[in-house]
Amino acid sequence: QVRLVESGGGLVQPGGSLRLSCVASGINFNIGTMEWYRQAPGKSRELVAEVTDSGSTNYADSVKGRFTISRDNAKSTVSLQMNSLKPEDTAVYYCKTTRWGRYYWGQGTQVTVSS
Repeated sequence: QVRLVESGGGLVQPGGSLRLSCVASGINFNIGTMEWYRQAPGKSRELVAEVTDSGSTNYADSVKGRFTISRDNAKSTVSLQMNSLKPEDTAVYYCKTTRWGRYYWGQGTQVTVSS
């Protein structure tokens, strides 16, 4: 079955950096778009960044210039490098992909930005 497993979350001070990773299994990772979403307390889940199988990327305006999404097809991994973190980046971050018309989500990893 399809499985997405995130890692790399944690507590970081404002201005700090974190790198999230998502390892996929059960899919042909080379094909399809991989996405990172986040959900802050009391808010809807929102798209943070996405990378297509051709390497094109798209970012939410709130993270442009600070976050970088990348994929390593050999390792079936999509990563999110997050720099210059702000308290408003605090959320649970989820990896997502759409295959065969279905959405597949990871379990999420908590990112907390606080002094």
